[in-house]
Amino acid sequence: MTKTLKIGTRGSPLALAQAHETRNRLMAAHGMPDEAIEIVIISTTGDRVQNRALREIGGKGLFTKEIEEAMLSGEIDIAVHSSKDMPVEQPEGLVLDCFLEREDPRDAFITLDGKALAGLPEGAVVGTSSLRRKAQLLHKRPDLSVVEFRGNVQTRMRKLQDGVAEATFLALAGLNRLNAQHISRQPVDPSEMLPAIAQGTIGIERRADDDRADALLAPLRHELTHHRTAAERAFLAGLDGSCETPIAGLAAIDGNTLELQGEILRTDGSEVLAGSRSGPVSQAAEMGASLAAELLSQATDDFFDWK
Repeated sequence: MTKTLKIGTRGSPLALAQAHETRNRLMAAHGMPDEAIEIVIISTTGDRVQNRALREIGGKGLFTKEIEEAMLSGEIDIAVHSSKDMPVEQPEGLVLDCFLEREDPRDAFITLDGKALAGLPEGAVVGTSSLRRKAQLLHKRPDLSVVEFRGNVQTRMRKLQDGVAEATFLALAGLNRLNAQHISRQPVDPSEMLPAIAQGTIGIERRADDDRADALLAPLRHELTHHRTAAERAFLAGLDGSCETPIAGLAAIDGNTLELQGEILRTDGSEVLAGSRSGPVSQAAEMGASLAAELLSQATDDFFDWK
């Protein structure tokens, strides 16, 4: 009897939607029956601690640590993640080498009445837990007030209804994957607000020595998404990016040419350093590293200091 493949995931509605998408793709690719794949929900520190900013309790790894420990112990075989939540370095023994085709990478501006960002009155309160979004927002609209806003889609919508803030941002990909058509949103063009690194991309992590998982995942790997993610994550790695650093980037591919846009911001939005790279898809990671080095060379020593 074939061993059941166990997929590890967080328990939020979006995380489960992504795990089920992965499960369905595996079943379709290999003709596997329902019982051949089990979804295992794992509670992470990032999910349990909702009343503090991520940077105060450890950053991005808080959404992956317990899941990766379960994989290393053999409790699960693969893990499904939102790639934008992934640290750039994996624990020894694990690899992140499978990316599903990318969804829409843009941010969505959310209000209860469908108002656009430009329509917010002076002094309006916007909720976000993202330092990137906060810095970008304050750079464009320094008159606005930004408050900490954590939780899943449902929690954030409830906070809007309770009047904690007048507006927030969500990843458009998450809304699409949840079929949340009832939520009024205004997509934000990347020329106005670059998204988070790898936003909209599902990444699947496995043990480096697990040949069975490697073979099962092979048909799911999307080559163009792999190259785009490689460029963006190399950019992030070159900047030593974390939840404490406002960093944004987006790669696009036209034919065999990759275009990478990237920026870093002061935490209060008072300054933005931006740049771009264009070159062969085969040099995706090199372009990301090169752009990171260029922006770092322009930044003063106090650029990322808290303000």
